[in-house]
Amino acid sequence: MLDLRDLSVRFGQRIVLRDITLQARAGELLAICGANGAGKSTLLKAALGEVPSQGTIRLNGHDTALSRPATLAPLRAVLPQDTEVAFAFTLGEIVAMGREAGAFAAEPEVDALALAAVGLQGRTDDDIRTLSGGERQRGHLARALAQVWEPVAPSGPRWLLLDEPVASLDLGQQLQVMRMARSFADAGGGVIAVMHDLNLSAMFADRMAFLIEGRLAEVGSPAQVMQAPLLERAYGCRIALNRGPVTGPWLVPQACVPFPLA
Repeated sequence: MLDLRDLSVRFGQRIVLRDITLQARAGELLAICGANGAGKSTLLKAALGEVPSQGTIRLNGHDTALSRPATLAPLRAVLPQDTEVAFAFTLGEIVAMGREAGAFAAEPEVDALALAAVGLQGRTDDDIRTLSGGERQRGHLARALAQVWEPVAPSGPRWLLLDEPVASLDLGQQLQVMRMARSFADAGGGVIAVMHDLNLSAMFADRMAFLIEGRLAEVGSPAQVMQAPLLERAYGCRIALNRGPVTGPWLVPQACVPFPLA
């Protein structure tokens, strides 16, 4: 379990996160959702110790504040929202960096498997700077996946922490990446994904944690979280909710209806 207790983050005089208590479980995909500026990426960074915070963070029972990065690297891998590469690294070299940081440094065959898992098989020698934004995003996702290639370690589950993993991808690629994340969770690992797309979140997530202005407004199944009053309050527009037999709840913003109504 990744256990966050009373987590708060302040930037200067501005409180960005307020008293967040949230547990992410192995074997599930947890989507962190909310409007722009709600604190989603900050929550992920705080959970990783990348920004100063108050509260406690425990990964598989261990206080992360007392753990060395090298100890945590074989257990958790991170896909940041933005990753800049200044040098002419190939895709293969990028993925190898992730593998060598984790538990699979002696298994170079993992690199090709990770690239295939994100639809980039056969692209090992490509210069990452020449790729499209979506290809680069998937390349960095392969790097993270190679770091924690087997979802369960002898010491416990491994974790993928993904910040907007489908932001620059087309529809087919979005589904491929979300299926990969779903498979990782189904195999016993834990996945936490910051997501803007609520429909995609509802299709693949076991639970959704919804933030409004730095507070945890709701956490539960997609059916519990995808409720019009909550979403309309967060996004400031009217929303029509539907439910499909396969996809679960899905929404359509109502652009022609002013909000709030008089």
